[in-house]
Amino acid sequence: MSVLEPSRLADLVEGFSKLRLLVVGDLVVDGYVWGDADRVSPEAPVPVVKVSSVSEVLGGAANVARNAVALGASASFCGVVGDDDDGRRAAVLLDDLGVDPSGLVCAEGRPTTRKTRVIARSQQLVRFDRETTAPLAPRDARALEEAVARAMPGADGAVAADYGKGVLAPGTATAIMALFREAGLPVVVDPKDSVTSYRGAALLKPNLREAEKLSGIEIRGAGDLGRAVAVLRRDIGGGAVVVTKGGEGMSLFDADENRNAEIDVPTVGREVYDVQGAGDTVSAALALSLRAGSTLLEAAVIANAAASVVVGKIGTATADADEVRELLPAAIAAAGGRS
Repeated sequence: MSVLEPSRLADLVEGFSKLRLLVVGDLVVDGYVWGDADRVSPEAPVPVVKVSSVSEVLGGAANVARNAVALGASASFCGVVGDDDDGRRAAVLLDDLGVDPSGLVCAEGRPTTRKTRVIARSQQLVRFDRETTAPLAPRDARALEEAVARAMPGADGAVAADYGKGVLAPGTATAIMALFREAGLPVVVDPKDSVTSYRGAALLKPNLREAEKLSGIEIRGAGDLGRAVAVLRRDIGGGAVVVTKGGEGMSLFDADENRNAEIDVPTVGREVYDVQGAGDTVSAALALSLRAGSTLLEAAVIANAAASVVVGKIGTATADADEVRELLPAAIAAAGGRS
């Protein structure tokens, strides 16, 4: 058993700058209303928020692309927006990142997904959602598939991030995965309601609750997670699986049929302010690390470091390469220093 080397992991992170990641999935505009609340409304038993500022960032699958750029890579994004102000705003936010917004499909009659959070004194008080979860209309699904085909040349890897908003409904996901397989493009999948549509994925990244739901196996005791992952691996055709477990870190299952043992990678001990978006950070870091030449364990340690940066921030945040490199020694120590 060899030792995880900080210098090697730092070199892998440095290598992100040579990579381009193609991300496809449900775009979300994350809006924030920031303020202070020091009194209760006389109209109802609710806090009165005195607004100090408002902000917007890209969330959902677009946050994977946002994290890839923050980590030093370049990114392309393909997704769907509505013919509305939020859709136009999303295109501007992508362009501001240096990501070509031409991969956005404008779906007539469909709203851009938006989540607006009201935050006072670092506490989220309420969230307003505007969205639909209906599958795409056939013409919009075809347009998305065409956008993905245009974006693939030059990509080093892909991430399919399904937030259950209808963009990656089974038929569309199956068609897009066929394009990726034909191009030989390795795909990291963050699943929601289906796994069989993602056959051929290089890596599947469910959280613990999703692993249970998607496999149909209750995860209650020793061995249950392994059995659930065996079902998931069968459904995707044998790729690797990384199950994220919040503050407990991750469990890794290598794609090699001869290495079915579970490897647990504890997370870095950090003060947690907000877990929002941490899964997107993990998806980007895993995909980039593997394409940079890491082992699955090395990728998980880098992803743990990146996620630990993000949970220490409020809102849909990102981790940059310098922040990740700074936390690598702690992430290695949390993993037991092994490889």
